[in-house]
Amino acid sequence: MEQEGLRLPPVKLFKRGEMDAEIYAIITSNIRIADQRIGDIRAQAAALKVGERRLTELIDRYGKGVVVAAIGEMRTRAARLMRAHIAEIPDGVYHSEAFVDSDGVVNEPLRIALTVTKSGDTLGFDFAGSSPPCRGPMNSVLATTYSAVYLAVRHIFPDIPLNSGAFEPLQIRRPVGTFLDAQYPRPVSGCAAEVSQRIAEAVFLALVQAIPDKVTAAPAGSSGNFALGGFDPMKGAGYVMYQISGGGYGGNADHDGLSNGCSTIGISKSQPVEVMEQYYPILFKRYALRDGSGGAGERRGGLGLHYEVELLRGEARASFVMDHGRFGPPGVLGGGDGGANVVKVHRGGETLTPEHLSKDQDIPLRPGDRVEVMTPGGGGYGDPLARSAALVARDVARGYYTAEQVTALYGVVVGADGAVDEMATAKLRNSRRT
Repeated sequence: MEQEGLRLPPVKLFKRGEMDAEIYAIITSNIRIADQRIGDIRAQAAALKVGERRLTELIDRYGKGVVVAAIGEMRTRAARLMRAHIAEIPDGVYHSEAFVDSDGVVNEPLRIALTVTKSGDTLGFDFAGSSPPCRGPMNSVLATTYSAVYLAVRHIFPDIPLNSGAFEPLQIRRPVGTFLDAQYPRPVSGCAAEVSQRIAEAVFLALVQAIPDKVTAAPAGSSGNFALGGFDPMKGAGYVMYQISGGGYGGNADHDGLSNGCSTIGISKSQPVEVMEQYYPILFKRYALRDGSGGAGERRGGLGLHYEVELLRGEARASFVMDHGRFGPPGVLGGGDGGANVVKVHRGGETLTPEHLSKDQDIPLRPGDRVEVMTPGGGGYGDPLARSAALVARDVARGYYTAEQVTALYGVVVGADGAVDEMATAKLRNSRRT
């Protein structure tokens, strides 16, 4: 047994179509609320069976040789399309950096340093200069580091078919000696959900310099992992509530960022609050967009999420693995940063802010205690003074910003009637430009 969880060597959970009872017993004896988790395993097994059946049908219909040749052709076409996209990027060397708030143990940021070299139809990625391995669970295994680069490039060129051929033109130098190439026994439980998104952010911030029409400002880039575990006296059973929350996407050349979008690395959505309130001893006091969190820009960042949940009965413990609490998602091309992640625990009449801002564990809660989370907004894209005054007024009308905020951020004066004072706005913007 390891601190981060159960470690099993490669073994067959299913043998001749049946689940191995002994391995099943080992797994269920080492996880809480085992009946829920084993449902995930059975769902994966069912999906694999469907995939096996459909692949077999293809081979039966066309023959193994044709299917293998088709797979090879798909890889070749994906590589060709990726090389064509890369060839349009100006040759050069582009630098960026991104920061993980902390490793959850040592309260200092972890730096991701990235150099992207574009030459011909290939892209090179070098993370030399990134922070060394850390004590907490924010080290990244090599597979996650590579996958995060692939994912970021796929975001930039979404038309490329998703197979290994798409990544052939991407040359990643192994980041030996950094926290992005974790070696056993370094803890790594936070790498897939959080560190991967900082790596993708570094790729965005590098390539937006080269192809600003295709790359966004930084997104919220956090899965917002919030776990609440305890015992519900009304049901006489233990529970583990796990919530993933959204945040703002970065603005881009074409439009404002998406508000309350899913994480950069996945498509997971929060469960409906009504369902969670029925299933767990909690009450959501608030669940809304986080006003003012989008980074200012010609195309503003999307808004994060603001929620507050109260424990109704029993005792529980809360844990968080989030990010962007120390630094908000960066804006680009003159855009402002998105709002940083905020976590507050209202307990016994006092408000606690975690030492590591976005990370903490085993915080005891009693009935009436509340957890409040404000997820990051996306970074702004372009000069805020270039944003249409009409769009700024619309944002005020929708409650995204106050009139005072848009005067400070955008140089736009909005009256009590919601209309733009064009003369005052022109005067203020001209004074700021000079």
